[in-house]
Amino acid sequence: MAIVFNADEVFEMAIRIENNGAAFYRKAAGFQSDTKHRKFLEGLANMEDQHQKTFTEMRTTLTEKDKDPKVFDPYGEVTRYLAAMADTMGGEGSPSVADSLTGNETLEDILRIAVGLEKDSILFYLGLKDMIPSQSGKDRIGEIIMEERKHVFQLSNLLEKLKTK
Repeated sequence: MAIVFNADEVFEMAIRIENNGAAFYRKAAGFQSDTKHRKFLEGLANMEDQHQKTFTEMRTTLTEKDKDPKVFDPYGEVTRYLAAMADTMGGEGSPSVADSLTGNETLEDILRIAVGLEKDSILFYLGLKDMIPSQSGKDRIGEIIMEERKHVFQLSNLLEKLKTK
């Protein structure tokens, strides 16, 4: 049996992933003794918060067809499954990434980790896109992927600027 999602479920995961990503940056910021670095990482957390808002707004524009459940779920197990997928997908959404921070990471280390996590998130969404029928909002997942690509670009630019200092 194939696993099939609708766009609404993927947006639900995306919102949770962004929330977990913000927690990563906030924890990293908490370890920084340099005020400038701390504020910078807090700014990245705020960027994740903005992504969360963007995805929430995008989710409100989904059609009923985009939200149509693909499985019978009388006990709400799909929601728990989606949360577990978002938390364990290995990208920016994994709480274990924030938990693994020791406080010994440099700002450059954190940005390098962040770029890798964002790339993993893009791969996650690309994989999910294949699990969504065309009539269930498959095209909308491209919007999430574009937002994540922008974030990779921004983080990569910041990392390059940091390296040249």
